[in-house]
Amino acid sequence: MKKKITYNDLKKMNPCYEPEEIGITKNYSATIPEFIKEYRNKVKQKQDIIWALCRNDYMTDKDMRLFAVWCAREALKLIENPDPRSVEICNVAERFANGEATQEELSAAGIAACSAARSAAGSAARSAAGTAAWSAAWSAVESARPTACSAARSAARAAAWAARTTA
Repeated sequence: MKKKITYNDLKKMNPCYEPEEIGITKNYSATIPEFIKEYRNKVKQKQDIIWALCRNDYMTDKDMRLFAVWCAREALKLIENPDPRSVEICNVAERFANGEATQEELSAAGIAACSAARSAAGSAARSAAGTAAWSAAWSAVESARPTACSAARSAARAAAWAARTTA
């Protein structure tokens, strides 16, 4: 796993804008924490940091799953009374990432969280909190899926969406 990210690494990812646009020079090299600290407020959209780093080159599947769970939990904090099924998928997904839950447990919690997401989506038209609940529940479901990177991006998008709808 790579400990540093370089200009050439970023270029190979085919970004939607040039690294120079945010001040990354051709001789750039930084650790992942340095990269995040320096560019999190310079990128056009916050998910660009996630897009760049949620790759197996920089994060293990376990780290990506745990990041997705963290994002989902952050979204759930925006809800006064989150659906217990949404909270439970976070718990099971975290245990699964740590090798403490089975695929069957994860699948069962995912099915329950999907039901919570559908229930929340039905009431979303009635309240912004409903939209936040749906987003958080759906993020938790995403964290249970095999592609952890996708889960992290989805959870982060949902957390951002929830923040906008409850603000």
